[in-house]
Amino acid sequence: MATEDNGFSAGAVAFAFLAGALIGAGAALLLAPQTGAEMRRLLKDYAEKAEGEIRERVPEAKAMLDSVIEKGKGFAGEKKAVLSAAIEAGREAMRKHRAS
Repeated sequence: MATEDNGFSAGAVAFAFLAGALIGAGAALLLAPQTGAEMRRLLKDYAEKAEGEIRERVPEAKAMLDSVIEKGKGFAGEKKAVLSAAIEAGREAMRKHRAS
């Protein structure tokens, strides 16, 4: 995949690809009927292919999820520090106001 940020996450692209593959497979099955045995074999092949695609994408998705979680933790930590500083500044201002 390209490293260019085009506004779509890799997960969204992978989902769109798999959804398109399933829709295409369904259309092919409807438009070109097969015998029962052939249909079962085709469905099994499509399912195995989809499973392989998903298994290939799992490590990438896990890495992306881990990255997002770490960024979220960092963001939350930063905002917690800012909020704590603001609360402490408010308390200090209140103390000074009461003391005067």
